[in-house]
Parts: sequence; structure tokens; C-alpha cells
Amino acid sequence: MSDGHEQHGHEHVPSRQRRRFPGISSRAYEHPADRSALVALRKLSGFDTVFKALSGLLPERSLRLLFLSDSVRVSEQQFAHLNDMLRDACYILDLEKVPPMYVNQDPVPNAMCIGLDEPIIVVTTGLLELLDEEEMRAVVGHEVGHALSGHSVYRTILLFLTSLAVRVAWIPLGNIAIMAIVTALREWFRKSELSADRAGLLVGQDLQASMRGLMKLAGGHHLHEMNVDAFLKQAEEYEAGGDLRDSVLKILNVLPRSHPFTTVRAAELKKWAESRDHQRIMDGHYPRRDEDKDTSVTDSFRESASHYATHVKSSKDPLMKLVTDIAGGAGDLGGRVRRGFGGFAGAAPREEPRRDDDRRDDGGDNA
Repeated sequence: MSDGHEQHGHEHVPSRQRRRFPGISSRAYEHPADRSALVALRKLSGFDTVFKALSGLLPERSLRLLFLSDSVRVSEQQFAHLNDMLRDACYILDLEKVPPMYVNQDPVPNAMCIGLDEPIIVVTTGLLELLDEEEMRAVVGHEVGHALSGHSVYRTILLFLTSLAVRVAWIPLGNIAIMAIVTALREWFRKSELSADRAGLLVGQDLQASMRGLMKLAGGHHLHEMNVDAFLKQAEEYEAGGDLRDSVLKILNVLPRSHPFTTVRAAELKKWAESRDHQRIMDGHYPRRDEDKDTSVTDSFRESASHYATHVKSSKDPLMKLVTDIAGGAGDLGGRVRRGFGGFAGAAPREEPRRDDDRRDDGGDNA
């Protein structure tokens, strides 16, 4: 339990009756797709050297100076309650070096963890004004989870490449190449957000607070007008509703986003909170950081592939159902595709002509 004692270099840690996870590896809470990508990157020889060499091209120094000069650095003297939350989150996840944290004047609720050499956490005033203490604790834990996983490196690169894509938009092939990388990074980063949501839950250890925070990000201050069960029901309707046209539109809607939709995040977090994996962590059974070097890339990719296969099979999305049917050799797939996409041009699916023997089978009783 977090008890306020000085351990592992942490001093003045707030007293919280929350479970600690000494030596926990970020693999414990990472989404399978996020984990497999990170394990592979960590295994690449010279990976850290290459990305550190990129630091001269990336605006990291500029960002650090910008936050230092035009934001408020969290400390015992400034935003002390956030300083307590930050130190508590690092204590619970056993992150030895507490990353610097800044509050930036911006009405848009947001938080991020960026940096190549060292992670920096930034939260906006809009987020501070939106969330209560326990909701904010989950957000701080979310960002510390990003820092522990090393997501800040890839987030910084994503920001840089997105900016670069805008600058070279006049070069057709150059823009296409960069946007292909940006699209892939965004897909990975959306999964990393699900990982960080889990880290936020491990720190806050209050599922309802995590749910409230996500609801507020979607609907604002009006929490008294919202309901968690109804909010989660939206995620079910989003996944299962419509036909193949809606499935394609969902993909197109999410492509430019760095974060999953809030209802989807809430549903994913609730599912993980009720899983055996989460319970094992809470019971103290989790992978340790000192075992990371022995992690198998093949096993991580196999686990990721297994997760996606299970997701496709259990999904209620029309496109995912079609994929499952194709894999299972279901009949009349051509008809299903036509019916699924029928109406894209505003026309209803055409009814197949009936044969004479079909009419005879009807018996003539239908009005």
C-alpha cells in the first residue's frame, strides 16, 4: 500500500490507501497491439541511438523552453495538489524519476506526455477546470503510464511528422510517404491510449472516477445529466449499429484521430477492469521491469495476433462479421456484401426475382 514513507528515492509521498506495484513492467497493462510494437522496437539494435540522433531535427528543445517560459511548472509551491498526485502516481507505478509537469493556459481539455530524452507531462487549464480530484488522479496516472511505457518518444515523433506533412504537402509523393507513416503511428498511438487508460486505473484504483472523466471529456461539466450505463450503451450501439457502409465510415472517421473515441475507451477500460489480467495485477502477480530484456518478440506478436482474432470473432460490427464469415467459408458472401453496401448511392437493395416453383410453394395464401 502507498503509505507515505520514503522508499526508492520518493520523498514526501502523499498517504493513500492504494496498492503499490513495485518493479512493475509496463507490459502488465499495455494493450496487446501496443505491447508487441514496443517490445519489437526495444529489441532493435541501436534503436535508442537512432532516435536520439533525430533529436537535433525535432523541436524538443524548443518545446521545453516554451513550456518553461510560458506555462506553470508544477511543484510544491505551484499547483501543489497536482504535485502530490504526480508523485503519488510515480510511487504507485514505481517510476523512479518523477517527470516535470506543466500547466498550460488552454480552454480545451487536454493532457500529453512528450519528449525524447526525458518525458514532459502537460495538462491544460481546461482539463483542470473540468475534472474533480479523483478524475484528475486517473489522468495523471494515464500520463505517468505513457512515461513508463516510453510512449513520449513516439508521440514526439508523431507530432513532428504531422507538422512536416503539412510543410511538404506541395510535394505529392513526399506527402504521401509521410502521411503513410503518420497513419500507421496514429493507429499504434490509439492503442497506446488504451494502455495509458489502464495505467490511470492502476493509479487511481477507482473505475467510476475513470468513467466519469471520460464522460466529461465527451459531454462537459454536465455530469448530473449523464449516466455511465447509458454512456456505455452508446459504445455498444456504435460497434453493432448500421451496415457495411457504417463500418467503412467508422474507419474513415477514426483515421485522422490520435485517440480512440471516448465511448470506446470507456467500454474497453471497463472490460479490462473486469478481466482476470487486471485482478492478477491487483493481487500482486504481474511482469517485472527487470524481465523486459528477456521478453520474446515472437510471443508478443503472437499474443497481439490472438487478441485481434478474438476481437474480430466477438465483434458485432458488420464488417468484422463479414471478415469472420469469409474466414469461415460462409455461403452467399456476394449477396451479403451487396446487401451490406446497398444504398451507398441512395438505392435500396434490389430483390432477387422469384422462380415459378417458389410461387407454387407459397400456396397462394399470402395477401
